[in-house]
Amino acid sequence: MSLVDRRRAIRHLLDERNPADGLETYLAFYHDDRRTILRPYPFDSTRPVGYVCLSRTGADLFRPFITLRLPIHDPELSAHVIYDGIDAGTAVLLQCPDSYLPLVNALFQVQTEETLQLFQLKPDQYQPHINVLVTQDISPTNNLPRFIIRNRQSGGEIVASASLNWQTDTFGEIAVYTHPDYRRRGWGRSVVSTMVNWLLENGRTPLYAASQSNAPSRQLAERVGFTYTGVQKTLIQGILQPRP
Repeated sequence: MSLVDRRRAIRHLLDERNPADGLETYLAFYHDDRRTILRPYPFDSTRPVGYVCLSRTGADLFRPFITLRLPIHDPELSAHVIYDGIDAGTAVLLQCPDSYLPLVNALFQVQTEETLQLFQLKPDQYQPHINVLVTQDISPTNNLPRFIIRNRQSGGEIVASASLNWQTDTFGEIAVYTHPDYRRRGWGRSVVSTMVNWLLENGRTPLYAASQSNAPSRQLAERVGFTYTGVQKTLIQGILQPRP
């Protein structure tokens, strides 16, 4: 079964219009074919009950980034999906819905765990924040547009930037960075607002993921016009333990 066939087979497990499925949709259907391994369960089924997607991303050059869909109502079957998709002993980055955590914690040796909250732009709450310091260039990590502010007095150092973690035909997820010495000037808001404009002009809905522990990041999103969707996921670093 080709990658195209496997993608077609798992279509019913994801909703491309649902922001909760945005990252999973991107990695399963849009990510570079050469850096994507998709393992439906059962593997040769035309309508599988779950899947594991192993993606090589810039987040880690040595560990695959794992996303998955499980028949979580059946923990034993869900474990089969995981062990058919990932070799025991594999070190991974894995992002999953919180409902998967009891099973994930039972099967993986978890080293770190971070809770992420998903925000979606509400157009009626959005007010563009224009700053003439913002310029556009290309992100070196994925060749997608990014918007930056440089400090011209220090050799053009980038002190604020908004880039895209990923984009599909429906959504684009924004990442933002502001140098610690240049915070509280509104520059993070400026670059994020400019990226929001770019996504809207290109027919995509902006998304923003923030760590539950990062209050300034969540506040920045809300100031721009993002609203918490209620979707919460967990990102872990861990190693899949031997099959029980």
